[in-house]
Amino acid sequence: MRKTIDILGVPVDSITMSEAVAKIDSFMNESGVHAIFTPNAEIMMAAQRDPELKEILSNADMLTADGAGVVLASKLLGRSVPEKVSGIDLVQNIFKTCASKGLRLFLFGAKPGVAQEAAEKIKAANPGIVIAGCRDGYFTPDQESDIVNTINLSCADLLLVALGAPKQEKWIARNKNVLNVKVCIGVGGAINVLSGRVQLSPDFFRRNGLEWLHRLYKEPRRAKRMMDLPRFMIRVMWEKFTGR
Repeated sequence: MRKTIDILGVPVDSITMSEAVAKIDSFMNESGVHAIFTPNAEIMMAAQRDPELKEILSNADMLTADGAGVVLASKLLGRSVPEKVSGIDLVQNIFKTCASKGLRLFLFGAKPGVAQEAAEKIKAANPGIVIAGCRDGYFTPDQESDIVNTINLSCADLLLVALGAPKQEKWIARNKNVLNVKVCIGVGGAINVLSGRVQLSPDFFRRNGLEWLHRLYKEPRRAKRMMDLPRFMIRVMWEKFTGR
């Protein structure tokens, strides 16, 4: 039975990494398309401003806590999630299941050529995995149906959508009923990481919930966006002390 924790009106799954992987594996044997998102504090704050995004997150089949901010928020609210389940770590664990079962993977997003580079590295690290197809994230609205057709013709089981939030969440929600895949996951910049073009934060920063600091150091232009981190914690503290 699914157990979720309400964080600012968004139902985040109370789930460990191993439980999340097992649940996604079970989705592969069920009918219909399952939508999975991995919101961090920035996405959680975006959902407070965007009712459409909030509804999409609320209707997802799984939401994992991607980021120390969401994990800390759950603790402050007395509804603690067991651990951080980041998007990049989640998909890398799922690849092992895909490889052992011959499941088919489609990569959609990032700049031209990046998904193909990621596919080669994924295949090298996970012998047996099948890359059903790749497609960059640059398209016009009139190309959307062709992209869906391409994905469906590939007979993919798992679709990774890396268009950035909230574009990827809205794309999945908009096309969920016409896709033939079993699982769609919004993965943000994961394809860039999987391709090797972008490096993850060092282990020290990841272990101590300081990925945001390392990212800010590497990409100072993100400073304005990162103001959502303190805003998120202020909203959480307001809810904690007022119940609203």
